[in-house]
Amino acid sequence: MDDAVVVAALVLVAAAATAAVLQRDPARQAIVLSLLGLSLAALFTVLQAPDVGLAQLAVGSAVTPLMILLTVRKVRQRKGRPK
Repeated sequence: MDDAVVVAALVLVAAAATAAVLQRDPARQAIVLSLLGLSLAALFTVLQAPDVGLAQLAVGSAVTPLMILLTVRKVRQRKGRPK
């Protein structure tokens, strides 16, 4: 039973990573990156590393996508501003 859960978590990580690579819009990439962080946190928890899972949950699912979204917003605001 444990092997099936690990395989399912690995498939979820692979699917989320593939979806992140296939996105063209940076804002959508950040959202999918957040889902990838969630799936990695689940994988680490399944692999009995809850401390790493919690760190991944905080950094990979919240902080990094938030920084990417803020950067994308700032770049788009500068693009629309006349010189």
